[in-house]
Amino acid sequence: MHFVPKQQKLAADQQRLLDLFDRLDSQQRQTLLSFAAFLSSQESVEGEPEEEGIHEPMQIERPQEESVVKAIKRLSESYFMLERERLLDETSSLMMAHMMQGRDAVSVIDELEALFARHYQNYLDDR
Repeated sequence: MHFVPKQQKLAADQQRLLDLFDRLDSQQRQTLLSFAAFLSSQESVEGEPEEEGIHEPMQIERPQEESVVKAIKRLSESYFMLERERLLDETSSLMMAHMMQGRDAVSVIDELEALFARHYQNYLDDR
């Protein structure tokens, strides 16, 4: 269990996160930090005003060696016009399938690319 000095008392959910973090190995910790950074970056983009018109995805080439977290970041950047909250559930499910169920990164990234493309098509259909 991780304790914080009295002058730095944490909320219960923050303390629980620290306790869980302490139980992870170094690779799992890095994955958790990357995923938290991804979730945090989504919040900051949500408050930005929407521009009018149809936006084309940015063409960012898929590297040969890519982690699932980096693929999510790449796809989020490519498909900047999509509403992040609509993607969050399915993206999180795929990320967890990779992390917790051991699905290989390549197949998860393939599914992520299809997911973003499908949501982009919905974006076009709604215009």
